[in-house]
Amino acid sequence: MPHAETTLDLLERSREALTRGYTDTLASARHLDATLAALRAAAALVSSRAGAAPAGNGPHDVWALAARTAPELAEWADRFAGVTGQRVGVETGLVRVSAREADDLLREAETFVDLVAARLGVPAVHPATRRLVPVRSA
Repeated sequence: MPHAETTLDLLERSREALTRGYTDTLASARHLDATLAALRAAAALVSSRAGAAPAGNGPHDVWALAARTAPELAEWADRFAGVTGQRVGVETGLVRVSAREADDLLREAETFVDLVAARLGVPAVHPATRRLVPVRSA
């Protein structure tokens, strides 16, 4: 099943973004890694259901598709859909995030990735040495 390979790759890449987020020293970078981790986990969830994406060309909202694929995760999808809207502002420096906001979002993203992994039947991975490095707001 080709979609199974894609699903696992997306989930692994979401975990890599989390790991990177824990070592980022800029709040903005940590925030971006957290949103990327959540986005990839949502994409993994959607890709796990062949045919979950609507037919037709063009972009589709991964958060709406994730909520439809797993209604029990709809609140998480709504949360990250709102944060995703800020992504461009954070990337360009127009929106500043505090270290606290970035840390909270990273922890929320980790929880979401774990929930998606459980939904897909993939064991959660928690490195014993994972700790947030000091961060500065920027």
